[in-house]
Amino acid sequence: MNFFKRLFSSEKKETLNQGLEKTRTGLFSKLARIVVGKSTIDDEVLDNLEEVLIGSDVGVATTLKIIGRIQERVSKDKYMGTAELNNILKEEIAGLLASYEGEESEDIFIPALSTPYVIMVVGVNGVGKTTTIGKLAYQLQKQGKKVVLGAADTFRAAAIDQLKIWGERSQSSVIAQNMGSDPASVAFDTLQHAVAQNADVVIIDTAGRLHNKVGLMQELSKIKRVMDKIVPNAPHEVLLVLDGSTGQNAFEQAKQFTAATDVNALAITKIDGTARGGVVIGISDQFNIPVKYIGIGERPEQLQIFNRFEFVDSLFTEENQA
Repeated sequence: MNFFKRLFSSEKKETLNQGLEKTRTGLFSKLARIVVGKSTIDDEVLDNLEEVLIGSDVGVATTLKIIGRIQERVSKDKYMGTAELNNILKEEIAGLLASYEGEESEDIFIPALSTPYVIMVVGVNGVGKTTTIGKLAYQLQKQGKKVVLGAADTFRAAAIDQLKIWGERSQSSVIAQNMGSDPASVAFDTLQHAVAQNADVVIIDTAGRLHNKVGLMQELSKIKRVMDKIVPNAPHEVLLVLDGSTGQNAFEQAKQFTAATDVNALAITKIDGTARGGVVIGISDQFNIPVKYIGIGERPEQLQIFNRFEFVDSLFTEENQA
């Protein structure tokens, strides 16, 4: 497998490099220190590497998995040098990240399974959920897709208003009801409208309340049931949005939402403002769910399609090589 083939345009790659700068800088300063005076990857290097990865919010379980794989490789090649460490990390981490159909495309991939293709977006308040929906709609519209947005987070007036603003920006229809309305009713109306308008994609916003997990499960299940009546097997994608800057809190949110509903895709936001980019690796590995989008800036195009090979290449490439 060629881990270094270029999949992104130079402009998109540069944006990714810049977005991961804080995480990469932190990693490289620490990696450089653990190999000083070392010519081979010995137990001390591995112990220090373990500490670096955990400190970068990769997570304990995933870190131990990475260390174990490197130990296995070192045992087969007794003379493996520290100069090769970055390339080994690239290969092992890319191998752990979950893959998905369409990851080698620069455009958002919409399977030709159903029209419309229905995405239900979940996540706690404050992670950038509604903004992520807006950016997706904007990019899909640029691809020539007809998009309908459903404001099923009816517990916050601000969420409904924000989605309407993004609807105007992306030239997408927004179906909304009054604050406090039944979210399932909004989802039902949204899909009816989308089918009538022959839309390509529907994106449903949902409330981000975790204080009552049973209530959350029931609400999301009800939304799914009513959508299935209009479009069979909807939603086709349950996209969980997580704030990468929260580190281990993002793990806990992933645990709660994967228990509440059938999450099959991840969007991890706010990576550009944090040195905790390693959380992307741990969450994808531990929950075996692909990261499909990564947020590395405020502009709509800075919600990038996630490619695991480009990600690890940017994460472990020195600044003067990036």
